[in-house]
Amino acid sequence: MPVKIEMPRLSDTMQAGTVVKWNVKEGDKVKSGQALADIETDKATMELPCYDDGVVAAVPVPAGQNVPIGTVILVLAQAGEDPAAVKAQFAAGGAAAPAKAPAAPAKVAAPAAAPVGAPVAVAAAASSHAPAHANGHSHAPSRVFASPLARKIAADSGVDLGALQGSGPSGRIIRRDVEAALAGGAPAAVATPTTYVAPQLSPSGTKLAGKVVTLSNMRRVIATRLVESKTTVPHYQVSVDVDMDSLLKLRGDLNEQLASQGVKLSVNDFLVRACALAMHQHPYVNSRWVPTPGQEAIELLSDVNIGVAISLPEERGGGLVVATLRNADQTGLRQISSQSKSLADKARAKGLAPQEMSDSTFTISNLGMFGVSHFTAIINPPNAAILAVGAAIQKPVVRNGQLAVGHVMTMTMSSDHRIIDGAMAAAYLATVKGLLEKPATLLV
Repeated sequence: MPVKIEMPRLSDTMQAGTVVKWNVKEGDKVKSGQALADIETDKATMELPCYDDGVVAAVPVPAGQNVPIGTVILVLAQAGEDPAAVKAQFAAGGAAAPAKAPAAPAKVAAPAAAPVGAPVAVAAAASSHAPAHANGHSHAPSRVFASPLARKIAADSGVDLGALQGSGPSGRIIRRDVEAALAGGAPAAVATPTTYVAPQLSPSGTKLAGKVVTLSNMRRVIATRLVESKTTVPHYQVSVDVDMDSLLKLRGDLNEQLASQGVKLSVNDFLVRACALAMHQHPYVNSRWVPTPGQEAIELLSDVNIGVAISLPEERGGGLVVATLRNADQTGLRQISSQSKSLADKARAKGLAPQEMSDSTFTISNLGMFGVSHFTAIINPPNAAILAVGAAIQKPVVRNGQLAVGHVMTMTMSSDHRIIDGAMAAAYLATVKGLLEKPATLLV
C-alpha cells in the first residue's frame, strides 16, 4: 500500500503548518530517517523525517503552502508499486485535500493569513549565510537559487525567477529581489549585511516600495503571545551597570588556553552561568504564577532552566525562538558554551525540536553583539522575568576616586510584579553583578 505522509503536529499548540522547502522531488528514492522537508510550525521551523523506504510518487502540497495538520503532503510508493500509478490515484480531488478531518478549528484552517495593516520595517536579525538549495518542485526552475519565501511571492505574483539577479548570499534570490521586480525596478545589490534600513529618500528622490507582509505561523504566535504577556503581566524594569573588565580579561585568557581544544567562551556563557547560580539565593525569580481562579499561587521551581533567545535568518522565515539550557546551575561554562552553540546552529540551520524550546524558567535576551547599549524585553510566559543585556562598552568610569576607562555592560530585568517586588529584582541583579565582576567564582 502507498504511504501517505500527512502534515504532522510538531508542537502542542500547532494547528497548521507550512512546507518551507522540499528536500525531495517526485521520483526520488528515500530511506527511513531522511529529512523530507522543512516544516514551519507556530513555534519554529523543523525537519520532517521519513519513517519508511520508498519512492516519492506525489507531492500534492507545494513549498510555501500552509495546510492544516492531517493534510496529505507527500505520497510514497513502496517496493513493488509503480510510482506513476500511485500518483494517478491521487491526481483527482484536489492536491491539498485533507486525508482526514483536521484537528484545527475552521477559522485556523484557512490557507492564507489575513494581511496586516502596515509593512514590517525592521528585520528580526541579520541573515546568516544559509546554503542555497534548488527547490526540487516541478513548478520552479531547478537551477534557480531562491529562498522559499521568494519562490512563494514569485509564484503568487507571476514573476519569472529566472529573469532576476539575486542580491542574497552567493547570488541567492530573496524576498526583496522579487518585490523590487514587482515594483518595476531592478533588485538592489546589498553591499553589507544589515538588519535595518532607515525609511529615507534616496539621492534620486525615489521612495521605498510599500508592501504588505503576510504573517508566518511563527510571527503570528510571537505577536499573540507577546501582546498577551504585555497586557496580562504587570511588567516593570530594573537596570544595573556591570564592570566587565575582569570578566573580559578572564574570558580572553581562557579562550587563549582552550583554543587548541576548540573551546571559545562567549560573554553570554558567563551570563547564563551567573543568572543560574543566583537563583539559589533568589528562588522567586525562578518561579511562575499559577492563575487558577480562586486558588492563585506562586510555584517555586526546582529546576533552573535558562532560556536563550535566538534570532532566525530571513531565509528561514525570520522570527525568534528560545532555546532551553536545562539545569544550568549544575552545568559548567564549557558545557554551557557547547550546548548554546549547538542549539543556535541547529535553530538557524534546520530548527529546534519542541523539547529543546520548552520548560525554560528564566530567559536571557542579549543584543550586545549588535552594539546595543540598553533595551527592555517582554517577559516570556510563564517565566517571572527576562534579562535584557547590552554590549560591554568602553566609557569613563570612576575607580578609587580616579577617572579611568573601563568596559561597562547594562543589564535590565523585566519582572512580573505579581511575583517579584522591586527589592527582590534589585537584590537578584546585585548578586548577578557580583558574580560577573568576580568571574573566577563562576569557574567553581
